[in-house]
Amino acid sequence: MRDTHPSDKHATHLALVERLARQAEDVRRLTSGLDDTQLATRTIPEKWSLLELVCHMWRVQQVFAGRLQAMLAEEEPALPAYSPDKDAEFERMAARPASEVRTAFLADRDHFNARLKELSPAEWHRRGRHPAYPHYDVHFLVEYLAHHEAHHIYQLLERRAPLGPLPH
Repeated sequence: MRDTHPSDKHATHLALVERLARQAEDVRRLTSGLDDTQLATRTIPEKWSLLELVCHMWRVQQVFAGRLQAMLAEEEPALPAYSPDKDAEFERMAARPASEVRTAFLADRDHFNARLKELSPAEWHRRGRHPAYPHYDVHFLVEYLAHHEAHHIYQLLERRAPLGPLPH
């Protein structure tokens, strides 16, 4: 097994940023062509609407942006677990017009990705202390976000399907 060169690792970091950009494009595409009422409709009973899914992804991104800032500013800061249950900020987001939420999520994603692109290879390995993950660093945070979000993009697809043909 060969050692991975630091520049190879950084290429992996930048590939994660590109993945987040592609996933944001999936969110834009899967929510396009629908009005606010359609985006807020629960097409699967008892499951989040497209609006609520985007709000959840946006809220998690905000939480992770805060964690990123803490890990860059402090030595191994404590990072509390996040639970979407009874999150007042999520509730405020979900009360906004869906098209406004989508626009704000996408703008925040652009800012988040721009910040990630500025990080040095060493900054990608700044650590934080998380109660569930003993090896939590910036790389883990970004990869976790990408996988978490991919799950919700699949849900966007499922909940978008009853509303008409998928946009290209």
